[in-house]
Amino acid sequence: MAAFRSGLLVLTTPLASLTPRLAPILTSAARLVNHTLYVHLQPGLRLEGPAQPQCSPVPATFEVLDLITHLYAGADIHRHLDVRVLLTNIRAKSSFLSSLPSSVQNLAHPPEVVLTDFQTLDGSQYNPVKQQLERYATSCYSCCPQLTSVLLYPQYGPGEPPKEPLDVPSSSTIRPASPGARSPKQPVRGYHSGAVGGTFDRLHNAHKVLLSVACILAQERLVVGVADKDLLKSKLLPELLQPYAERVERLSEFLVDVKPFLTFDVVRLLDPYGPAGSDPSLEFLVISEETYRGGLAVNRFRLENDLEELALYQIQLLKDPRHGENEEDKVSSSSFRYQMLGKLLRPPHKRPELPQGLYVLGLTGISGSGKSSVAQRLKGLGAFVIDSDHLGHRAYAPGGPAYQPVVEAFGPDILHKDGIINRKVLGSRVFGNKQLKILTDIMWPIIAKMAREEMDVAVTEGKSVCVIDAAMLLEAGWENMVHEVWTIVIPETEAIQRIVERDGLSAAAAQSRLQSQMSGQQLVDQSHVVLSTLWEPYVTQCQVEKAWALLQERIPKMPSDP
Repeated sequence: MAAFRSGLLVLTTPLASLTPRLAPILTSAARLVNHTLYVHLQPGLRLEGPAQPQCSPVPATFEVLDLITHLYAGADIHRHLDVRVLLTNIRAKSSFLSSLPSSVQNLAHPPEVVLTDFQTLDGSQYNPVKQQLERYATSCYSCCPQLTSVLLYPQYGPGEPPKEPLDVPSSSTIRPASPGARSPKQPVRGYHSGAVGGTFDRLHNAHKVLLSVACILAQERLVVGVADKDLLKSKLLPELLQPYAERVERLSEFLVDVKPFLTFDVVRLLDPYGPAGSDPSLEFLVISEETYRGGLAVNRFRLENDLEELALYQIQLLKDPRHGENEEDKVSSSSFRYQMLGKLLRPPHKRPELPQGLYVLGLTGISGSGKSSVAQRLKGLGAFVIDSDHLGHRAYAPGGPAYQPVVEAFGPDILHKDGIINRKVLGSRVFGNKQLKILTDIMWPIIAKMAREEMDVAVTEGKSVCVIDAAMLLEAGWENMVHEVWTIVIPETEAIQRIVERDGLSAAAAQSRLQSQMSGQQLVDQSHVVLSTLWEPYVTQCQVEKAWALLQERIPKMPSDP
């Protein structure tokens, strides 16, 4: 059956029986839906008989919260799916809202197909049941006009095991503030308003658990803090974080989809406390196992400022049984960013003016990033490497194309006694002032011309990939003569340490050098592929080999010589 871009899965199985069936149900749904899968919980819904089935409130118990957690944990196997559990009919114990909204709920991606686990007596695609399912779906949510319906049973029957082993949380996935045992049937208390915070980079299923619990607890207002600026500096590979606006856009769409009648205040978090530390109207804070201490710190801060403590709800982390080396064992944005290393981030440039049959990469990175070592690894895989520093040395040499123009511009006192340009004297003269532009205006066009000549040498040698190793690749505008920009990133603290050890500079001098260059973030923003030398050398080699293999797949296949 053809796949649908968006779908609505209506789960009718009683909660006590649903959890063990979730994996095969999701596997069956994932065969039909390839982008967004909305999930609507309506245990006990009957689709047989003449009466129009009605949406009814589902009491929010800890059993329901655990089921939602299990559902997102199971959905993590199907990462092509953006799963969203709809919460409009799931009601916490409160007197704030007594009835369900009467209007049809709009969804960001109107479902093209409605699926259900409902079992007909004979396991057939029984048309009256499918018609009732379509009526039910369209009475609750905005769906595509040509809505298709599918009864998943018996596809998910007990004979079909999950495709992969499923590491799902235990039944106690949510811990309320008050200690002590709680039963699955115990109602979850509702609050007027509360808060939840995070980075929410590449919104994933662990984020969705955190947000869903917060949405169920909040009956009127939810404050969602999104970390930015200084709070991101300690993150792994921060250069690959989605921009703040992009994170907020995806987050807001998810929130409005799952519980549209809540008021959401999405705010920028610039300190560890945010509104949770100062807003007197807030009553609860949803946190993860990792941020529990942060929740305690927020409450201490509130008490110090004569505010009441927040009820803390701690969410268990979702484990990732498929995590690789150097990846976290939980579902994590950090692991997703690590997996991006070596992959193509944006379409390559078309450069018809470059030598035919030669694919050119521009390799760059901040000082100390390990750029040259990556260039040598690429050379070992068969690339022709052009070292822009070596070209610069040739250009400066007596008789070189830059020698006379540089001497004329800066005077004979930059020369050694033997007539060779003293690059240290020249560097000290131009560093950090307007004379630097005079030098680069001379040097960069000359080095670019020499690099193009080297490309011809690469073609003569029968090479198909050429790498221009250049720290100033983007500053010089040389991205115009490459198909792709590859950037090496490391934390600034690591770069400073490497520069100090390699060049014998002070930490302050090393930092000053870095500040005179484009930042890693600025480089990544214009890059096609990102690599990092932060880990052991064999990890770098694995990244380079992965990037090289992916490159071979996308390099245009050149016609062979007759």
